[in-house]
Amino acid sequence: MLICSTLHIIHEGVIILTHHYGYLLKVLCGCMKASMDNALASMDLTSAQGHIMGYLAKRTQPPCSRDIEETFHLSHPTVSGLLSRLEKKDFIALRPDDADRRCKRIYMLPKGKELNETMNRVIVENEARVVAGFSPEEQELFASLLLRAIDNMGASACIRKIKEESDT
Repeated sequence: MLICSTLHIIHEGVIILTHHYGYLLKVLCGCMKASMDNALASMDLTSAQGHIMGYLAKRTQPPCSRDIEETFHLSHPTVSGLLSRLEKKDFIALRPDDADRRCKRIYMLPKGKELNETMNRVIVENEARVVAGFSPEEQELFASLLLRAIDNMGASACIRKIKEESDT
């Protein structure tokens, strides 16, 4: 039997908050995204562009736009638009591949490296805010429970694939 759980927060015998876990996770994700968007706004970037830059920073070899399409499950026009805007803002350079002229390699420029430092700082700050007031044991339990929930939803294979891609 499958049971959809709802979280009930009870204070002095009265239910004060009733939400499904998915809603609470969505709120948390939205707060973290808003914080990143605020940090990126000063550079006139969106979180989608930030995700692309984070992906580029983890790569040892400059990827092609097709790699981004496949990794992020985005259409060719969407990726082309994202990359075009990043190039106009001098975060990246697009250059033809010597072996395959159909492929444009994406190179991170110094301004892009600065952006990643900002993003890493915001990520660390966000994660510290999420677990503020948690003991080290609670932080470990929280991470463990999140990973178990991800695994329960069948997404662990997807996470492994993303990790493998970021390691290459």
